Amino acid sequence: MNELELWQRYRKYLCACPTIGLQVDISRMLFPDGFLDTLGERMSRAFSAMTELERGAEANVDEHRMVGHYWLRTPELAPDVDIRADIERTVAVVKQFTKDVHEQKIVPERSDGFFVVLVIGIGGSALGVQFVCDALGRGDDPMVVRFIDNTDPDGIDRILDEVDESLDQTLTIVISKSGDTKETRNGMLEVAAAYRRAGLNFAKHAVAITREGSSLHQRAVGEHWLATLPMWDWVGGRTSVLSAVGLLPTALQGVDIDSLLSGARECDIVTRSSCILDNPAALMAAMWHFAREQCDQRNMVILPYRDRLALFSRYLQQLVMESIGKERSRTGQIVHQGLTVYGNKGSTDQHAFVQQLRDGPDDFFVTFIEVLRDRQEKSVRVEEDVSTGDYLHGFLYGTRAALDEKGRQSITITLNELNARSVGVLIALFERAVGLYAELIDVNAYDQPGVEAGKKAADRILDLQRKVLLYLRTHRDAGFTVEAIAEAIGEPDAVEAILHLLDHAAANPDHEIKPAPEANPSAMTTTPNRSRAVRLSARYSAS
Repeated sequence: MNELELWQRYRKYLCACPTIGLQVDISRMLFPDGFLDTLGERMSRAFSAMTELERGAEANVDEHRMVGHYWLRTPELAPDVDIRADIERTVAVVKQFTKDVHEQKIVPERSDGFFVVLVIGIGGSALGVQFVCDALGRGDDPMVVRFIDNTDPDGIDRILDEVDESLDQTLTIVISKSGDTKETRNGMLEVAAAYRRAGLNFAKHAVAITREGSSLHQRAVGEHWLATLPMWDWVGGRTSVLSAVGLLPTALQGVDIDSLLSGARECDIVTRSSCILDNPAALMAAMWHFAREQCDQRNMVILPYRDRLALFSRYLQQLVMESIGKERSRTGQIVHQGLTVYGNKGSTDQHAFVQQLRDGPDDFFVTFIEVLRDRQEKSVRVEEDVSTGDYLHGFLYGTRAALDEKGRQSITITLNELNARSVGVLIALFERAVGLYAELIDVNAYDQPGVEAGKKAADRILDLQRKVLLYLRTHRDAGFTVEAIAEAIGEPDAVEAILHLLDHAAANPDHEIKPAPEANPSAMTTTPNRSRAVRLSARYSAS
């Protein structure tokens, strides 16, 4: 298309939403005129489904649960007064607890106040909070927020090293709906041990966010932690950032949570419109459908041109991929749906993977995110009449033009400025787009059977490890090959898994397992790499 044709498409398809400071431009997606009309009936059903979801329909049918993240910012929509009261009470508790911490009415065991927040969670209990805290953090925040979001010992040590000198001023928030999430439990136990080593009572520095009655809730109540806040069954992890999960850490950091909730609430109003052209979330869902179904472009590249949005693509990986990546439709048909999300930040992307986006496989569409206001004060001029922000703006539209030249498709989201309200808008925009898109392709956006499969497989590995370690300790000081161990414990098909378990155990002092490298001569003659032969035929023993 020439410039004039592109201008005409821009005028026709730009969705401007001045009440929320947002614009969505789909004109650089190469859908034909009339495409949106073909979605009319399906989109109408999607709008109806979203309305029923907000009214309290059992949207997560696999787990027989309502899906109510929209009620978090508009409690009056909740289907009964008890849920509404719970939401309002929780927000009030978050605000009061934060006020008491900031005013040093709630203090740690051996210090005048809390100045560090350590969040322990994983997935939906961490990704959204990390994004919001990074996007809205300032140099004068009343508290610094750190995260343990994995069961990686080195990663845990790294964070504990960062807070070591201020551990007595650190408030730890443990987040797990079930209370049994292994990564979160492990992080909690490691952190509790660090408090003990410092001569501190972990309970006097801890808050739990969990489902009432969970093992974590029982522990927090039994040990008299500073507070417990709820996670409800009707809020999924990937849509929990505007519940206590995200509100408490961000409020403690100093974020205006009223503005965050207000932005999401106002975006919900705009994205309830049944007119596709006036509904930015519907337009995005329509473009995802076009890219995936018409062009087989399964990759969604997120390119925010603002450093504070650098973590947005990580947050969207869970929100989009866990919601949309499904093997079966609601009717049970094999569909293998999904959108792969990845991204960088502008203009770093120009020095990284834009080369492939322009000249490599055409298997993606880009979502540019632009923020119009650079900063509150005037900027330094780096050239005549040119600021650093002007360069950033130029690189965004330069990259888009370079992709246009090769027929590469893109959506551009424009925010007037970046603050708590606009971050709330951005979260609500993508939550609604995900819900609408799932309806268009007839998958359940609110279950995650693949995640559960991975957890079960991990449990199987750990059960196998217990058997192996028990066998070696029962036959202490004797050496056994991997094959012999597998036969002895009744797991002859698990030889490779046992080898990997023993390699890991032997590399660490925890289980006192050591290899006895007595190579099998026949293995050495058939394997050209001697070190590999030694490893595969090594005998293992418990010392």
